[in-house]
Amino acid sequence: MKILVTNDDGIYSPGLTCLAQAASEYGEVIVMAPDIEQSSMGQAITAGKPITYKKSPIHFEGIKAYRVNGTPADCVALGTHLFDEIDLVLSGINIGANLGNSAWHSGTLSAARQAVLFGIRGIALSVSVNEEEPDFDALTPFVKEALKEVVHEKDRELLNINFPREPEGEIIWTSQSIRHYDGKVIPQKSPSGKEHFWFTVIPIENVDEGTDRWAVRHGKTSITPMILDLTDNNHLKERLEKKS
Repeated sequence: MKILVTNDDGIYSPGLTCLAQAASEYGEVIVMAPDIEQSSMGQAITAGKPITYKKSPIHFEGIKAYRVNGTPADCVALGTHLFDEIDLVLSGINIGANLGNSAWHSGTLSAARQAVLFGIRGIALSVSVNEEEPDFDALTPFVKEALKEVVHEKDRELLNINFPREPEGEIIWTSQSIRHYDGKVIPQKSPSGKEHFWFTVIPIENVDEGTDRWAVRHGKTSITPMILDLTDNNHLKERLEKKS
């Protein structure tokens, strides 16, 4: 199996190293990640300038690794172009959860989704954080267990995996939490008095059981199967029935 590993936190992220090493148990791994952090870039691609890549400045223990002057989606596009027969794209491990409606702007999940657009399975992996960065050495066994659950699930094209900061071991399949949106604009002022704004997230208190947010909040690893089709099929069906 040939696996392309990318992320949106950039080539220097410890989460990328953790994922690449865990994935190497399943075959040949190639790392192509942004040369700088590209968090919340969503499905953005670089269309107005060339994309280039260089060998990674950090060591990945025998794994070929490259840094790209582009977005996570660019990394997937370039990697699948340069290297033949990529069987799987893994994206992460993102430092910060990608739960619920963050699926719309997550660069981590968008890289996995870009793979599916190219006809390749894509899996995004993220971990919750607090004031401190995650302990990836402690997380590694849970990453390996999650990969064991899904790597050979060839009928699942797009998966979104989220780990709690301190997993308790249980892995559950979940739905996407969509009842709330946690985006919020907060106005502030610079030291000179000029108004500016932060687009940030706010804590969500109530979550529905069986969703990705619920699972992670209860210490469980969440795996959410996703699709590319944004069609509201129920509404479409109603419209077609009215016309018939």
